[in-house]
Amino acid sequence: RDYPVEKMMRDAKIMQIYEGTNQVLRNVIALELRKKKAS
Repeated sequence: RDYPVEKMMRDAKIMQIYEGTNQVLRNVIALELRKKKAS
């Protein structure tokens, strides 16, 4: 049986991981765009 606080903590951690992944993807895309612009 889940407690509301337990669910909120789990959701917060998942969002933290998800946002980190998004930031990595943004960095990769920016790097690729810079490479193409330099070519």
